[in-house]
Amino acid sequence: MTEIATTPTDDTPVFSLQKLYIKDISFENPNAPMVFTIQNPQPNIEMNMKMENRQIDEDHWEVSLKASIVARDTEQDNQVRFEIEVEQAGLFYLKNIPEEHIDVLINVDCPTMIFPYTRQIISQLTVDGGFMPLLLDPINFAAAYEVNRKQQTKH
Repeated sequence: MTEIATTPTDDTPVFSLQKLYIKDISFENPNAPMVFTIQNPQPNIEMNMKMENRQIDEDHWEVSLKASIVARDTEQDNQVRFEIEVEQAGLFYLKNIPEEHIDVLINVDCPTMIFPYTRQIISQLTVDGGFMPLLLDPINFAAAYEVNRKQQTKH
């Protein structure tokens, strides 16, 4: 019988999420309890999602998603129903990754791993605030990366 080595060598590429954490979180319900008497069930949702990253040391990167959401009642002078701000971050370990792959890992794979947690937090905040859960649509970070990359090469 032949043995196969399963111990990684010193130059084996490693990519892992080491820690997932909330950096900032805020939920505001400025017009409660009156907002719960509004008959219009569908508010206008304004959302802004921003991704940031920074290298911590040679092998560690912090990647964060910042979501800002405002729900307004379209029939009540754009009265704010709720406001949410969440910054969810992850600490990623990248070791022996070829330089040409790091940008895609940081800008596509890392936010793709973080997003479901951000989405769940936002959904839970809306429920805890007395509203129906706000379920964010999935984000295609690979497509967004390609669009951004093409825009940068044009300039």
